[in-house]
Amino acid sequence: MTIQQVLLLLLLWMWLPHPCRTEMLFRRTPDLRPKGSVGRASGSDGKALHRQKRGWMWNQFFLLEEYTGSDYQYVGKLHSDQDKGDGSLKYILSGDGAGTLFIIDEKTGDIHATRRIDREEKAFYTLRAQAINRRTLRPVEPESEFVIKIHDINDNEPTFPEEIYTASVPEMSVVGTSVVQVTATDADDPSYGNSARVIYSILQGQPYFSVEPETGIIRTALPNMNRENREQYQVVIQAKDMGGQMGGLSGTTTVNITLTDVNDNPPRFPQSTIHLRIPESSPVGTAIGSVKATDADTGKNAEVEYRIIDGDGTDMFDIVTQKDTQEGIITVRKPLDYETRRLYTLKVEAENTHVDPRFYYLGPFKDTTIVKISVEDVDEPPVFSRSSYLFEVHEDIELGTIIGTVMARDPDSASSPIRFSLDRHTDLDRIFNIHSGNGSIYTSKPLDREISQWHNLSVIAAEINNPKDTTRVPVYVRILDVNDNAPQFAVFYDTFVCENARAGQLIQTISAVDKDDPLGGQKFFFSLAAVNPNFTVQDNEDNTARILTRRNGFSRHEISTYLLPVVISDNDYPIQSSTGTLTIRVCACDSRGNMQSCNAEALLLPAGLSTGALVAILLCIIILLVIVVLFAALKRQRKKEPLILSKEDIRDNIVSYNDEGGGEEDTQAFDIGTLRNPAAIEDKKLRRDIIPETLFVPRRTPSAPDNTDVRDFINQRLKEHDTDPSAPPYDSLATYAYEGNDSIAESLSSLESGTTEGDQNYDYLREWGPRFNKLAEMYGGGESDKDTS
Repeated sequence: MTIQQVLLLLLLWMWLPHPCRTEMLFRRTPDLRPKGSVGRASGSDGKALHRQKRGWMWNQFFLLEEYTGSDYQYVGKLHSDQDKGDGSLKYILSGDGAGTLFIIDEKTGDIHATRRIDREEKAFYTLRAQAINRRTLRPVEPESEFVIKIHDINDNEPTFPEEIYTASVPEMSVVGTSVVQVTATDADDPSYGNSARVIYSILQGQPYFSVEPETGIIRTALPNMNRENREQYQVVIQAKDMGGQMGGLSGTTTVNITLTDVNDNPPRFPQSTIHLRIPESSPVGTAIGSVKATDADTGKNAEVEYRIIDGDGTDMFDIVTQKDTQEGIITVRKPLDYETRRLYTLKVEAENTHVDPRFYYLGPFKDTTIVKISVEDVDEPPVFSRSSYLFEVHEDIELGTIIGTVMARDPDSASSPIRFSLDRHTDLDRIFNIHSGNGSIYTSKPLDREISQWHNLSVIAAEINNPKDTTRVPVYVRILDVNDNAPQFAVFYDTFVCENARAGQLIQTISAVDKDDPLGGQKFFFSLAAVNPNFTVQDNEDNTARILTRRNGFSRHEISTYLLPVVISDNDYPIQSSTGTLTIRVCACDSRGNMQSCNAEALLLPAGLSTGALVAILLCIIILLVIVVLFAALKRQRKKEPLILSKEDIRDNIVSYNDEGGGEEDTQAFDIGTLRNPAAIEDKKLRRDIIPETLFVPRRTPSAPDNTDVRDFINQRLKEHDTDPSAPPYDSLATYAYEGNDSIAESLSSLESGTTEGDQNYDYLREWGPRFNKLAEMYGGGESDKDTS
């Protein structure tokens, strides 16, 4: 709030009446008859009735808001006519804000406000006042209620709910078109003065927009505003209270207004003539180029549809509208030929698809351009006279016969000579060949329709001057049939005749097949190669024949098999025939003609030997074979099991080799000189199968004299091993034939044993564990065998 506004408010306040400064006197009349009667009436007894006058005279107190003085703000004074001024009465205040916001002087009845009051927080306060006697504390006046109203001052400026508004209006709108309405609110009292009366004005945005002062509606102020010239506008609106007069408070807001697009611009081609080029070899559907008409509008208002409306190439080209880019893509509709036509002219039209009727006067909303398409010459590959060739030839033609000719030419103006060749991937067997100069295809191998009825070849044509430009054409060769195959039996026939067959009995029906395929269909004839006294053939004239018997009774003991040659011939030209032989077995049959046996038993078995006897002989042979197998199995189980059950467990095992050495005299089995010459022994080596806890340097012992006894030598070596900490922690039989005394089993050697083997008791071996069970059984069993013997 400026200084000028404060001074203006103070001046205005001084000129206004101040009821809060007037003293409210409360008078009580000394008698019941008041000085002024409000109304008068008569009772039933004829006496006049009078309304008594109240002892309190009340009016509302008024208080100005936003008091800025340093002292308490004076509100008003309460006074009773019972107050003699001697201080006998006490004034009490209660109600809204009593004691905190409003205080009263108990003696004088003066009411003050202790702080600034904002009317926008609360507009009035309801309080109750009472006068009581100080000594008796009894009320001298009944409690009465009064109101303190807060007078408003213009201390709140108008405010908008939004700092920035966003609005839009179509371009080309008429003057006065509503854009948006903004509304400001003022917290001051609208019923008191003009503090809350708001007037709107525009500070920025003229001359394009205006605002209604009373309503805040923003409207267009200029006609035909064009979005293509300017799209965004920023308008600042001011809301001022006090009816817009000088000294009023104001607030502002910003409105961003966007002109939306309408279809007020037609499409335009940037060029009146467009030149395009296309090679003549471009296939159908190839895109030649694009044309595009620009439209200043946006969105659907800028959508354009392209079409070819005129020209000499309307049947050769098409145009397609690309929706995402709004371009017209020109494509090839038919194959082009430089030698036939080299230039085409098209007239292309672009038209808006969404036209607004309000802007027809700005039209027409379409445009045209001329498109000239030049066809460029390309060294084209040869062109065949047909897209494919079909040749038919009989399979019996001679080698080198021409079956057909393919023709191709160079479409270019140079007309280069053509060279023909066969794609050998389509003729792996090289049955055909082609003349490279004239395209004649001839046979190089015999044809056989029964092997392959069709041959699908691919012929390649290339220019001699440019061999890389090639063209292929499919050539289909159909092999026509020639009667060059004789008919034969359709299947292999297993034919038999019963021994009790009668003359004229049917024993087999035969049929034939032929690899050839004559136009009139297959027709076969059946006959015998020679007259047969036993069988005959009867042709059924439906490509089948029946084999019949010519006599009664057959004997398989006399003849077990008959061979019957049958001649099969066709009726095509030249006639082909073949002879097939039927093998007819003689079999024993039951009374119904069912085969039972076809074996010639009389020729294979001796007289008097029946089938039952033969079965008995076979059973005896089988039983003998089973006995032999069982005997061999028992022999194998009697063999001794190996002492070493596992190859990995090599410790604490005794291996028996079942042979004995020859002692010291046996110099061939053992060289005793090794024991007598310890110097020849290799240096002591540590064991590799265990890891010693502590490695000791091996001690070298002095060599024994040559005449040292073997026993002394062994004892010496045994003593060294017993005192050597690097020796193995268990006994082992190495090369000395003596084990020492540290083993829990003691020595197993018999070198120092004074008893014989028969005097030893080996029962203690069972107590050593499962590893010695086998050894206990061997020695214990041997002792028992010896006792029993």
